[in-house]
Amino acid sequence: MNAATPSLLPEDKQQLAARLVEGLEAPALQWLSGYLAGLAAQRPAGRATGGEHAPLKSADVQQRLTVLYGSQTGNARRVAEDLGKRAEAAGLAVRVLRADGYATRELKNERLLYVVISTQGDGEPPDDARALVEFLAGARAPKLDQLRYAVLGLGDSSYPQFCVTGRQLDERLAALGAQRLFARGEADVDVETVATPWLDQALRLAREQLKAQPPLATVTPLRPTRAAAAWTREQPFAAPVLLNQRITSRGSDRDVRHIELSLEGSGLHYAPGDALGVWPVQSPALVEAVLATLKLDGDAPVRHAGEELPLRRWLAERRELTRFARPFLAAHAERAGSAELQALLQPAARDALGRLFDELQLVDLLRRHPAAWDAGALVAALRPLAPRLYSIASSQSVVGEEVHLTVAHVDYEHAGERRWGAASRYLAGRAEGEAVPVFVEANERFRLPADGGRDIVMIGPGTGVAPFRAFVQERAESGAAGRNWLLFGNPHFHSDFLYQVEWQQALKRGQLHRLDLAFSRDQEHKVYVQQRLREQGRELYAWLDGGAHLYVCGDAGRMAKDVHRALVEIVAEHGGRSAADAEDWLGQLIQQGRYARDVY
Repeated sequence: MNAATPSLLPEDKQQLAARLVEGLEAPALQWLSGYLAGLAAQRPAGRATGGEHAPLKSADVQQRLTVLYGSQTGNARRVAEDLGKRAEAAGLAVRVLRADGYATRELKNERLLYVVISTQGDGEPPDDARALVEFLAGARAPKLDQLRYAVLGLGDSSYPQFCVTGRQLDERLAALGAQRLFARGEADVDVETVATPWLDQALRLAREQLKAQPPLATVTPLRPTRAAAAWTREQPFAAPVLLNQRITSRGSDRDVRHIELSLEGSGLHYAPGDALGVWPVQSPALVEAVLATLKLDGDAPVRHAGEELPLRRWLAERRELTRFARPFLAAHAERAGSAELQALLQPAARDALGRLFDELQLVDLLRRHPAAWDAGALVAALRPLAPRLYSIASSQSVVGEEVHLTVAHVDYEHAGERRWGAASRYLAGRAEGEAVPVFVEANERFRLPADGGRDIVMIGPGTGVAPFRAFVQERAESGAAGRNWLLFGNPHFHSDFLYQVEWQQALKRGQLHRLDLAFSRDQEHKVYVQQRLREQGRELYAWLDGGAHLYVCGDAGRMAKDVHRALVEIVAEHGGRSAADAEDWLGQLIQQGRYARDVY
């Protein structure tokens, strides 16, 4: 120790350590503890550390695994964190980082890198990975001859651009000279089917590459055991329904529900911006329609993946029926001998395939293109049922052991029959006292500013307004001094103004400082929230330039893109920038966490 440096008492060291790690997320703490232990094992007793900010030596970098993730809904984060835990238990020095928390200047020094990244919407990277994807695609990306890597892509094969972000990153890293350790994984919504073997291979090769010591502890599986204490995606909490109330008028063609669930006794906690995962059960009417169409016996036992259930239960509780994906379409096209379906699977038919996925549900496909299926083959071919995520519409500091949702009941007519969304139909039909299997999905990218004095701008048409109800509740409860501006849109003022009374009361109490509305069908020309943004462009830019945080929630297909285009125009016009510079300026807000999107 330098003679000029005062010695620290044990309690002083504890306080200093606490301050140093304050605010670090769990994956960072896990890596830090393992990494420091590794350094201590390599360093003789009493050896100086080399300074508080000393860079890692090349030997340290060569013995470290870096896991980067880009996640929109939390699946990629969950898989990456599981890999980090398993690697640490196997004796590896590992760090797990969200893509926007990674310094790209470090890439040229990396030796072993695993990337877990999702694809959202029509082939777009998740918001937290946009900067990394753009950096790697650009001219500043370094040669990576020293790097060994592997990529796991996550996506939804009911979208034509399935896992395209993972594919692009995998191919780009190879083009930059990096050595691919093993083939890219592409996981569908049943993530574990692909992720589990990918993780097993990733861990085995990482231990070989880094010459790891024998495992320090039992490897943590991707699926928690039944003995785990916390309620999770795999072990949901049965939350009783407290309230299920329609909040659109009878004259509206939209059925939007405000649903309140009890979390009493669960120990579950959430923050404004988080989502609630809901495990639905398929409509009995839809299950019977599929069985009748295929002339199958719902009581017939089916054994699959080590589990035996009646076919009816497989379809109701374990399989997707309101959606189908490319693998099932390919299998059905072959069974049906349909040249029309085969043509849709060709690359040139991407747009037509997307329309097919949007327009038809499984039963419609089965009826339009008849084919013979036996019970076992059907269960094996259909996608596993996945939970649906809903933005939480309440602040726990206000509602306590409750959680509130804003749910649009998807209910429409096709070919003279009713069609529904799986989860929205399930939730709309829950009576008070009935239980709903739920879990909390953290969304660290969609958080209120830590500084309550910052202004916030919230853009949430339709049910996209849900998290902003939580934001306003939280800011009012905490006494945040910053201003709150909400932009909301829907078809009609009189029938579709969600939470109208609450917003009006918030305005009167000074908890909401500005409210701009866009009711698209109340006049001859349709008006959307992006038009209101342009009309208030000068003031909006002043808020953003003054440090405000901007949030967008809702439809990713059109609304989020239209809003972003409007923002680019506003920043260009009122900031005196070119369109390219305006894009860069907004990109900086994303990097700073001041422009966040929760889109689906």
